[in-house]
Amino acid sequence: MRPRLRLFIGEDEHSGTEVVEREVAIELRELTAILADAIIWDRSWVSDVADERVTISADLYEVLMVYKQMRPSA
Repeated sequence: MRPRLRLFIGEDEHSGTEVVEREVAIELRELTAILADAIIWDRSWVSDVADERVTISADLYEVLMVYKQMRPSA
């Protein structure tokens, strides 16, 4: 597993405080536009975060799985 990217803010990593990951809501339209642009321009950060797990709604998951099955295979 690749190491996660972290932002250095000048504090000691071992300060005893635990990093809490927060959730952020974003519209799918905005997310797909950002990802599409990054993929087109072959941005390295896309492959850096490719193994990250994301949480999506059950409805969106169902739509994506149906679409995946309908796509013609290469």
